[in-house]
Amino acid sequence: MKFLRRCLLLIVLAALAVGGAAVWWLQAPLALAADSVEVSIEPGTSPREVANLWSQAGVRSNAFLLYEWFRWSGQARKIRAGSYQIGQGTTPRALLDKMVRGDEVLANVRLIDGWTFRQFRAELARAPDLKQTTAGMSEAELMAAIGAPGLPPEGRFFPDTYAFSKGASDLVVLKRAHRTMQRQLAAAWEERASGTPLKSMDEALVLASIVEKETGVASERGLVAGVFVNRLKIGMPLQTDPTVIYGLGPSFDGNLRKRDLQTDGPYNSYLRAGLPPTPIAMPGKAALLAAVRPDPTKALYFVARGNGTSQFSDNLADHNRAVNQYQR
Repeated sequence: MKFLRRCLLLIVLAALAVGGAAVWWLQAPLALAADSVEVSIEPGTSPREVANLWSQAGVRSNAFLLYEWFRWSGQARKIRAGSYQIGQGTTPRALLDKMVRGDEVLANVRLIDGWTFRQFRAELARAPDLKQTTAGMSEAELMAAIGAPGLPPEGRFFPDTYAFSKGASDLVVLKRAHRTMQRQLAAAWEERASGTPLKSMDEALVLASIVEKETGVASERGLVAGVFVNRLKIGMPLQTDPTVIYGLGPSFDGNLRKRDLQTDGPYNSYLRAGLPPTPIAMPGKAALLAAVRPDPTKALYFVARGNGTSQFSDNLADHNRAVNQYQR
């Protein structure tokens, strides 16, 4: 009996020692190979693979111990996919809590008002933390991939700063930008002025893209929109250089020539009345609102003063005088 009691005591002491060591390990900072360690966890990664990823990335702890902690905690299946970063002083308990909460380290990409879709794609391609999955796709294939098959991409993505988990697909950003533009356009359309010549949200989007490209200073955005709305109402060609430039595409060398204005095409707003067939850029919220609710004005013309602002005129005679003063 004494022998059995001694064996039992040894077992209890050993269990207490193991338990104490486990408690100490869970609360002790993990040794790291660098000041910070980062891991990206793909959807479907098993808890054992997660432990191995941390070990391979620079957590100097046995991957088996990490996995056993994940499993023993009962939260192994709650670990979320994403990009995580830990620094010196992080304990095993804090590491697991971070992954269960989905406390990711995020990167961001900024898409600028007035950029074309080509510029959008180039910026996404330059983002070092995005996984490039659309590089080989045509525009039609890309639009199908985001759930908008058959829709031209120009103007369909909202310019903004988008945060994303490091290692996320560029499709994630494109889908968000597309959904955001749909919401912003619908909200602006609800605010449209009575008597607008615009017949649909698509036409509002086209006009907003022109307003975005033609506006020199924000305070004149509503007046610029007012000029174009006035022209649409009387059937006057919009006569705006940015549409012609867009129609020239990559061949445009920065110098718009007289022959360019005299060459017919779907985006030549000097030769064709009405709106071009698609937007010519990605308009921001202010341009969307200006297109559907422009400032009241009788102006039919405007010309750049050379300082970022424009001179607005109600008639051609006044406009010609302004052109002579500010352009010639």
